[in-house]
Amino acid sequence: MENLVKNFIYSGVGLVSITTEKFKNTIEGLVSDKKISSEEGKKIVDDFFKNTEDKKEEFDSQLKSIIETTLSKFKFVSKTDIEELEKRISELEKK
Repeated sequence: MENLVKNFIYSGVGLVSITTEKFKNTIEGLVSDKKISSEEGKKIVDDFFKNTEDKKEEFDSQLKSIIETTLSKFKFVSKTDIEELEKRISELEKK
């Protein structure tokens, strides 16, 4: 389950990275072709990154909520539970 979540997150990060690079290249192409000014290009890119950061925070919040909801539906053993059991086993073995 943990690997599935990690792969999902890594896929999302990779997709955002590729999209961002293509977006920047497109804007740079428009500037070099003189279809938009350098200032306009910079403003578009700045706005895009500001919106991307806002969306990232929203995505993180939604993902956290989904993960917590999903995990609450399963009965996973916590690390603390395992540590307590190991401690009890160790004490029993000593006896």
